[in-house]
Amino acid sequence: MKIADCTTFVIGNPPPHHGGRYFIVVKLTTDTGVVGYGEIYVATVGPHIVAAMVTDIADRLVIDADPHRIELLWRRMYSSGYALRPDPTLVGIMSGIEMACWDIVGKDAGRPISDLLGGRVHDRLRTYTYLYPTLDRPDVYADPAQAADQALFEVGRGFNAVKFDPAGPYTAFDGHMPSLDDIARSVALTGAVREAVGDRADLLFGTHGQFTAAGAIRLAQQLEPFDPLWFEEPTQPDLPEEMARVARQTTIPIATGERLTTISEFAALAQHQAAAIWQPNLGRCGGILAAKKIAAIGEAAGCQIAPHLYSGPILGAANIQFGATLPNLLIVEAIQDWSGFHAELLTTPLDWEDGYVRPSREPGLGTELNEAVALAHPYVPDPDDSTDLHLGMHPSPIR
Repeated sequence: MKIADCTTFVIGNPPPHHGGRYFIVVKLTTDTGVVGYGEIYVATVGPHIVAAMVTDIADRLVIDADPHRIELLWRRMYSSGYALRPDPTLVGIMSGIEMACWDIVGKDAGRPISDLLGGRVHDRLRTYTYLYPTLDRPDVYADPAQAADQALFEVGRGFNAVKFDPAGPYTAFDGHMPSLDDIARSVALTGAVREAVGDRADLLFGTHGQFTAAGAIRLAQQLEPFDPLWFEEPTQPDLPEEMARVARQTTIPIATGERLTTISEFAALAQHQAAAIWQPNLGRCGGILAAKKIAAIGEAAGCQIAPHLYSGPILGAANIQFGATLPNLLIVEAIQDWSGFHAELLTTPLDWEDGYVRPSREPGLGTELNEAVALAHPYVPDPDDSTDLHLGMHPSPIR
């Protein structure tokens, strides 16, 4: 069996854009007619440029390769140009291609990917969701009352963990010291959500590498009375030694990983004891096999895994197959309940109910891209929207 064709879909995600303004999905087809899908998590350049890069890499290194020889193909892509170092753009593209190979291998074997990774240790996975703004509650990151109401809504439909990012916009000059307004808003919003949900849900406090270690410690001390499950990416992700300073001076577990690529960057977290909860994004970290290696390093270091997702449902399906095999899984990120456009994009929607998702027992990822829906929703950049290029993948603003 050889890979005979590679196609990339750049899919426009309709408003309210939950999961990002676009999804980048790779389709590999073998000479025997087996099709595999993977999803890329790259926002460093525009998605159509990413698609062109996929074509370049596929033409040089993927076409005619055996999809079963995943480690060999991965190393060849990673060494192209002899960079051989973490690169979120290249490794993101590799991740989608690698994921599609796993989908092919699973389908060829007639088994779900989880069976090929050691088998399931979980029959259902706990999930969390962002408190997304709605028409009725547009200011959930700034208005404590709206955040509390949205948290109650999500808990009411089954979630027992919710995430929010109230610490203000991240900037081109991070890390910085949180302002008094940042701290006051964070405390007020976290307190309101805790009071609303009581002990029915964990609170996941998100930032995006915004603060210096000193600033993050200062903020964390104000949040400790509300007992968050985690304080996410309190400092810049490429400074694990600074993140470790925060971890040593707060009772809140530190979470990080959505911006890290390859096992080497995650191994640094273990070396510095920088975070207790690791959040690899399978569309950026190197793919499914890389994520399995990362999880093993985390297990040896006493850390838990919470796969990151701010993308489409193909990546969500990969997270579920991967997460089902992990003895050190904590929780997986959901895009609310994966309904609406996320469900329409799949031939078989993800099996979510009452805060938990069940891994599919169908071969490969357990679902496929509905190509008719994908083709009917091409992504067209908005020239007046600066987030198209920079933050098509995240709900928080930048300044």
